[in-house]
Amino acid sequence: MTDEEPDVPVYCSECGTTTRIPLSELADSVERHNQQMHNGEAVAQVDPNVAEQLQDIVAKDLGLL
Repeated sequence: MTDEEPDVPVYCSECGTTTRIPLSELADSVERHNQQMHNGEAVAQVDPNVAEQLQDIVAKDLGLL
């Protein structure tokens, strides 16, 4: 087991790019990309499949599922 934090895949449909960003940098990186490349429009986002899995994990932890 390592102490490395997980990388989260981020996809930008307009740029046609996918990248992996450390979890601790995720929000700032996505916001910065969208500000610089898309005039603040929320185009780049966490890969939808990963986002759904994270939502399910949080919902289970909160006892909602």
